[in-house]
Amino acid sequence: MVRKALVTVFGLGYLPIAPGTWGSGGACAVALAVFYILGPGLMFHLVLAGLVLLAVVGSVLLGDWAIQYYASKDPKPFVLDEAAGQWLALLALPLCNFTVMLVAIVLQFLLFRVADILKPSPARRLERLPGGWGIVCDDLAAGLYANIIGQVILRFLWVSS
Repeated sequence: MVRKALVTVFGLGYLPIAPGTWGSGGACAVALAVFYILGPGLMFHLVLAGLVLLAVVGSVLLGDWAIQYYASKDPKPFVLDEAAGQWLALLALPLCNFTVMLVAIVLQFLLFRVADILKPSPARRLERLPGGWGIVCDDLAAGLYANIIGQVILRFLWVSS
């Protein structure tokens, strides 16, 4: 029961139509709540980094179980990997206030979902890794792509204007 709750991010992976999008949305909601509580600054980014780490470790440790339980190499209800990638997409962005955070959340959500769906190289190849590594690494690559694009947009095009 606990394993299912964790890999489905407390049931988000069971929601109909595009469970990965629900998992990403849930991760955004958590990040927004943490930002609201902690505000901008180092503590927010440390908590976000900790969430990425916990989601990656959870994905790797529970990956083999989920593959067997759901009888799929990349189980649809398993959205902990989307949470890891989404939090990575939000990590270390220049966030100075709540308005910028809202813009960043929407931007990074869209960038991450596009990168996760398109899986530009080498993300698609990372899916071939065994067990939980194959489940989570393609999402980390998508999160990294989204983060880099978001850094450029927020640092140079939006915040500086």
